[in-house]
Amino acid sequence: MKALILTWLFANWIELAGFVTTAVGIWLTTKRWLICWPVVLAADIFYLVVFFQARLYSDTLLQVFFIAFTLYGWWNWWCGVRQEGEVRIAPLGARALTVGILVTAVASLALGWEMTRLQASLPYLDAALTCFSLLASWWQARRNIANWWAWIAIDGIYIGEYAWKHLWLTSVLSVILVVLAVIGLRDWRRAPTTA
Repeated sequence: MKALILTWLFANWIELAGFVTTAVGIWLTTKRWLICWPVVLAADIFYLVVFFQARLYSDTLLQVFFIAFTLYGWWNWWCGVRQEGEVRIAPLGARALTVGILVTAVASLALGWEMTRLQASLPYLDAALTCFSLLASWWQARRNIANWWAWIAIDGIYIGEYAWKHLWLTSVLSVILVVLAVIGLRDWRRAPTTA
């Protein structure tokens, strides 16, 4: 049994490292601690490799964007801490919400169509989850509370996608991320907002 566990750990160490850094990074994000960003950056890199190996090309591309958004979020939060002394929540207007969702829906269809040409696995589902994850990441980097509502829905669907692709550890991580998103929503509702 010990040999079987060690074999599994050796074969799946990148996914395990992504699992741990993602869970820790998102938990730190729920607390609005600036240290969340370098931890999330490590998770982005680990999962870039995992998704490429699983032929989930939209999710692979998503990690590239996550890396960019992580660097932007790190900078944006750092500027907020310097100016306001803490990470404050920024309001998201109805227009920005509506435009974000509509543009993301159209982008999901376009990316899904392209992924079918590349013979990607689950092309439209993976593309939609990728595009809406980008939207949620943008909202998170901008300190908008709506990011947590989006992550609850996105990660809930990811549970099934990753189970379908036999990425069991990542499917379990998605369950944890839904719980963390609920915690983030609760904690960010209590946080001070910008003017």
